[in-house]
Amino acid sequence: MTVKISNKIVGYRVKKADPEATEHQAPVKAETKPVQMNEYIERPDFLLGTTYKIKPPIAEHAMYITINDILLNEGTDHESRQPYEVFINSKSMEHFQWVIALTRVISAVFRKGGDVTFLVEELRSVYDPNGGYFKKGGVFMPSLVAEIGAVIEKHLKAIGLLESEEMSETTKRILAEKRAEFEASHTTATNDEKATDFPPNATMCGKCSTKAVIVMDGCATCLSCGDSKCG
Repeated sequence: MTVKISNKIVGYRVKKADPEATEHQAPVKAETKPVQMNEYIERPDFLLGTTYKIKPPIAEHAMYITINDILLNEGTDHESRQPYEVFINSKSMEHFQWVIALTRVISAVFRKGGDVTFLVEELRSVYDPNGGYFKKGGVFMPSLVAEIGAVIEKHLKAIGLLESEEMSETTKRILAEKRAEFEASHTTATNDEKATDFPPNATMCGKCSTKAVIVMDGCATCLSCGDSKCG
């Protein structure tokens, strides 16, 4: 508002800021963007690592897959764990050359940042022209590369980058009841060393690639993932 001064000015004083009003003002925080994974992040001295053991029947010795993760924005609301590098060690030398190449490419993709979950589908869709194999538990693996992809999938689920499709307790109970009923009506003993965790006459599940499908009451039910088809 404009005020017209009509009288003569005989003195003046400078008005100071109100200290109480200043105290109640909320401090303005500088906004900082969370750090995203990128190739320019230097490798820290300390990384969180997890080692998985696999024993494919096509290799003479076991393989140990180690995935190291980096913590970004540690201690903030944006803290996240991202895969940084992968190593595969084994006494077997027949796969040495391409395994080293594969781990270097996967590590480069991890460090590049962005959505790295596509690696799982790409690796798991690799088929060995000589045929795949069944791992312990009756799960079919189309190739050794696919099993490495399955390990990476397991790790990404563990650190929260992929959603885990855990069955509910109710589903587990129903499958356990179906299995007990099926085994009671098909008492076939076996001494086969390759016997799986599921009934020996179970067939392959098209969803989880596990020999765990039984047929009861006209419905084919997978005892591993719960997939069911009737009719």
